[in-house]
Amino acid sequence: MKNPLSDDIYKRRIIERKEDIRGPYFRDQTAIIHSMPFRRLKNKTQVFFSPQNDHICTRIEHSLHVSTIAASICKGLGLDIDLAQAIALGHDLGHAPFGHAGEKKLNELAKGIGGFIHEVHSLRVVDKLARTGKGLNLTYAVRDGIISHCGEDFTKSISPVKEEKVLEEIRDRSTLPTTYEGCVVRMADKISYLGRDIEDAITAQLIKEEDIPSDVREKLGKKNGEIIDTFVTDLIEWSGENGEIGFSNEKFELMNNLKDFNYKNIYRHNRLKTYITHVEKIIEIIFNHLESILSENGLEYDKYCNTDIPLDKRFGNYLYKMRELYEKKKPFIPKQIVLDYVAGMTDQYALQCAKEIIFPEPINFDRDKVCSEEDYPE
Repeated sequence: MKNPLSDDIYKRRIIERKEDIRGPYFRDQTAIIHSMPFRRLKNKTQVFFSPQNDHICTRIEHSLHVSTIAASICKGLGLDIDLAQAIALGHDLGHAPFGHAGEKKLNELAKGIGGFIHEVHSLRVVDKLARTGKGLNLTYAVRDGIISHCGEDFTKSISPVKEEKVLEEIRDRSTLPTTYEGCVVRMADKISYLGRDIEDAITAQLIKEEDIPSDVREKLGKKNGEIIDTFVTDLIEWSGENGEIGFSNEKFELMNNLKDFNYKNIYRHNRLKTYITHVEKIIEIIFNHLESILSENGLEYDKYCNTDIPLDKRFGNYLYKMRELYEKKKPFIPKQIVLDYVAGMTDQYALQCAKEIIFPEPINFDRDKVCSEEDYPE
């Protein structure tokens, strides 16, 4: 399997730099892992919002799963493991708090500026927002894989597109990767979450093991590890024989059965629907509040200090740190800045911010009181 574009294109960076002993793609892995957006993934939802259980999958664990699954597939197909793992580690850096429920609400709130799609926003994170507006300066191949990773598109097989794309102009999920490694990550994303979400749903008592369709249990397995092994083995065998990245007819049909089961019994479960309603309110409260104060104060940073709401002060500090990016952007678009800030929040931080808006600090009537003899009678 040979990728269609030249190495010069794949390894090109936004800012030219001399490569070191790590090689271009392993360097990209380290840049992603050491970034603040990657660290925040440990407290971002995969499916279950702000779980009070250390064993429920979070967005950072999902990214690591995708990385190891993609590496296994690349080993079996003789592809570049460093490239696939770099794409996998960075693929969800632009995800919103509260998972797809948060993404859906942000998309509604940002309709006027083109909406919010986490694949597209992930590219914005690595190109512009990380390192306080400097970006991570990743290679074209990794950036392309990140924006092209769409894990919700269930296609039996895919191959790399053969033309170089202007990544900054992509605004939807229709684009396919330009590398086989990017195609592998796109498939590994689905393999990663389908089985793991079943395990978490059993832990959360949304379903029982015996609820899993019999054909899935018999032919894929009941445990996440069994499901992963079955899909990975099938994908390596079929892809090696056919020159595309994909599954056999039998396993692809089972994957769709598993997907349909998950959507019906997990993602659309009544308990999750209740949480989604709360999540949407939380996101909307924060977004509208920040858009209001930004429209009023603009980039006059000192104005954000004159408030009793801690969130406003932190938001002003964020604007100051990002001033090189936002001050040179014309026209000034408050909604985009608020979108950047809210999308970067973890579940816990979003909950904290909503509380600060709804429940401001109480007035301290005793703060300025001077004790008198009346306070301590003999």
